[in-house]
Amino acid sequence: MPSNGRISERIASIAESATLAVDAKAKALKAAGRPVIGFGAGEPDFPTPGYIVDAAVAAAREPRFHRYSPAAGLPELKKAIAEKTRRDSGYVVDPSQILVTNGGKQAVYEAFATLLNPGDEVLVPTPYWTTYPEAIRLAGGIPVEVFAGPEQGYMVTVSQLDAALTDKTKVLLFVSPSNPTGAVYPAEAVAEIGMWAADHGLFVVTDEIYEHLTYDGVPFTSIATRCPELGDKVVILNGVAKTYAMTGWRVGWMIAAPDVIKAATNLQSHLSSNVSNISQMAALAAVSGPLAAVDEMKLAFDRRRKAMVEALNSIEGINCPMPEGAFYAYADVRGLLGKEFPGAAGPVRPQTSAELAALILDTVEVAVVPGEAFGPSGYLRLSYALGDEDLKTGMDRLKDFLGQAKA
Repeated sequence: MPSNGRISERIASIAESATLAVDAKAKALKAAGRPVIGFGAGEPDFPTPGYIVDAAVAAAREPRFHRYSPAAGLPELKKAIAEKTRRDSGYVVDPSQILVTNGGKQAVYEAFATLLNPGDEVLVPTPYWTTYPEAIRLAGGIPVEVFAGPEQGYMVTVSQLDAALTDKTKVLLFVSPSNPTGAVYPAEAVAEIGMWAADHGLFVVTDEIYEHLTYDGVPFTSIATRCPELGDKVVILNGVAKTYAMTGWRVGWMIAAPDVIKAATNLQSHLSSNVSNISQMAALAAVSGPLAAVDEMKLAFDRRRKAMVEALNSIEGINCPMPEGAFYAYADVRGLLGKEFPGAAGPVRPQTSAELAALILDTVEVAVVPGEAFGPSGYLRLSYALGDEDLKTGMDRLKDFLGQAKA
């Protein structure tokens, strides 16, 4: 996008969040009275558990929470996050190594802004969440895509990473469970990748926000715990949004070595200061409370996961591996590209997944996110974090429409 001198080149070069754009368009169409089914945004359809809301209400009545608080986060929340981290992944961290951020996205941005100098390269396993490369570029870094397709379960290998390594590589991004694919790396693969990064002296930025959302008995493995050889070169990103249905509360965090956290805190002190104290107290109730509500949500996600993948794989031309984590299905639709579909103005032959996604939304009012948002064309991401009835209706529309494909 040209800046024309009015907008800085750095900001003008940033693409809009594709997932939020799809979600916004779907919601606008719904508001206009159209029966759109949205598979776009990764947002649980459940309300935030009541005990968390109650904690926020109580906090709002306390005058001490009406004032500024430390930029790095409330001490009691940082202590609870440290305890939660030890409980869930076995990783021992001091509260001083934690920075509480305005959602996971701010943690992503601040991690790369703190670590990268202009020209530093970051290895980005692909498909990737749409925000990662933009945050890397904002920090002056260069995202280097390392693509793993459905043939290898959307998981990169050490040999692929090794082939992409240069003398400019500073950071490896590691995400498991993955957004957008739902892939969960086995413990052995996590250890192998961690040791490879340690051997090459790389930082590892690992996003663990979907740690509690795994299925079929597949365990979550933290690379920080599995590979202690990384030492002080591991940065953990996390938050309450996905696990506790708290996307709107905007509380995330970053765990890293003291010097990294001190630098990131300095940045946040000028960028946004403290996270809302009310949201922080809600997050405190979440991370220190029981996981019963989370387990109930997982049962629903698991049911929807199986229904969605079964429906997708029943459509000729689609291949969708069964995701083992998060709440996304990543469908390979390359077999549908170039095929003929009925359009409003006559037959259409979409050549890219972006064109296919636009055709689906315009024709049968189902919102999906095209693969271009996450890497190469040829794929669609669908979130199953929506109601069972909407999921069935949306999948029925997709099957009916995509089933009309002609060579």
